[in-house]
Amino acid sequence: MEKSYFQEVKMGYGDHPDLRGVKKILVIKLRHLGDVLLTGAVFRSLQSLMPGSVIDAYVYKEAIPMLEGHPGVDTLIGYDRRWQKGGFFKRLTEEIRIWRKIRLGQYDLVLNLTEGDRGVFAAWISGAKIRVGFPPKGKWQRKLLTHSVKECHSLRHAVERNLDALRRIGLFPPGDMRTLYLHVPEEARRRVEGLVGSRPFILIHPASRWRYKCWPALKMRQLIERLLHEGQRVVLTTGAEEGEKEMVREIAEGLDVLNLAGAVSLKELGALIERAELLVCVDSVPLHMASALQKPMVALFGPTSDVTWGPWRNPQARIVSMPFSCRPCYLDGCGGSKKSDCLEAIPVDLVLKTIQFLQRALQPKVLSEVGAACLCVGKQFIDGARE
Repeated sequence: MEKSYFQEVKMGYGDHPDLRGVKKILVIKLRHLGDVLLTGAVFRSLQSLMPGSVIDAYVYKEAIPMLEGHPGVDTLIGYDRRWQKGGFFKRLTEEIRIWRKIRLGQYDLVLNLTEGDRGVFAAWISGAKIRVGFPPKGKWQRKLLTHSVKECHSLRHAVERNLDALRRIGLFPPGDMRTLYLHVPEEARRRVEGLVGSRPFILIHPASRWRYKCWPALKMRQLIERLLHEGQRVVLTTGAEEGEKEMVREIAEGLDVLNLAGAVSLKELGALIERAELLVCVDSVPLHMASALQKPMVALFGPTSDVTWGPWRNPQARIVSMPFSCRPCYLDGCGGSKKSDCLEAIPVDLVLKTIQFLQRALQPKVLSEVGAACLCVGKQFIDGARE
């Protein structure tokens, strides 16, 4: 008789729960868009390791498109953060409505991948027998979990951190399960085709909701001018926030580019990434979308870690950063100034050379030879300049 997965991984130590009766699972990730997309490997693993189980997700409402259409997700529960702008009783009414929906889900297992109280409280109120999560700060909140996930304090990709919640309960996903997924519907592809036509283009997404993670607008503009001079076509996008759109207007003013800042949905942004020759971006959600879609990209990193938040298993991705001893610091600019020297110092020439290198590498005969050689291009560029 063929052994089950649980018999194969049975260990003689640890406190892994018995998962053989688990039929309904809830995964909680109340974080930003990219964070939610990076949970995709958890759903892929659960789908394979817990076959036949119903797997639901509880996320912020605006992040639903990141998991919508994922083959490992059955139902998406959305928390609308606009409730927080209402009065106390309005917020309480909506919170109770969500809690009731979660309670009625009759989950056997809840994985809370979110730091903070809201996720752990939702896990507790679910009534699930097995409640797993990263430990919150308060001692009493920790008692709401049955299994706490130990934090790894060394640099490690966020995808692996999420998967630690599975490992904590005896589920060890092999490498081929640790994949991201982004569903791009046909209607999004059709609209994008109408917007950009059939000519090749480079997609540039220069903004982030956090400005200290953005390359200076002047340098981005200079890069685009160089690309246009080479005969490249450039399309610009960003989120719907006014500050991001204003940044793109500043970059694009007077240039022959297609400015779609704030004009496309998340699914349409995915379709643009699919269609583009390559993506240029900072540490923001398009980076993770390109990884999920396995599309070429050049990502600029400053105060955040490219080990933790960089491209995930994308051989067509290149990282541009400077070897400052202080990074990653995760500060909102040097000394809290909102400006990051490690980003400001990235030369336009370096980014342009990386784009050119990647374009050459994308030629079929070259790609297999080049591999990930350009991941260290920043250091090579600096060393060359010193000689």
